[in-house]
Amino acid sequence: MKTKIELVTGKDRIVFDLNDSDTSIALKKMVPFKSEAQLWGNEVYFSIPLKHDLERGKEILEVGDIAYWPPGNAFCIFFGTTPASTDHRPRAAGPVTVLGHIASKKDIARLKKIKQGQTIELKPQAGR
Repeated sequence: MKTKIELVTGKDRIVFDLNDSDTSIALKKMVPFKSEAQLWGNEVYFSIPLKHDLERGKEILEVGDIAYWPPGNAFCIFFGTTPASTDHRPRAAGPVTVLGHIASKKDIARLKKIKQGQTIELKPQAGR
């Protein structure tokens, strides 16, 4: 069974499937916590209380990927092109550690409703 965490934004809950990277394992142990959403094109990102080295760094991602950006201690959610994109795929500002993926493509529309500075919470999936 995949490890799942969720992002809570007001009434919306967006579920993520985590992979088995060391960074994902460390993140799972740290939730829950709150932060403020930042936007960069079709990416939501926010500071998290995690300091971890880059693992298998990538810059070109797929829509729905979630990642950790070490220089900013940031959790990143990619749901479309970013200012660094050169084609239809999201491109991170620098190498990131992929943590997993959005569990349901329908949640991508919910990400588009998140506003700059909005309080968000990352926590274990409800019922887990």
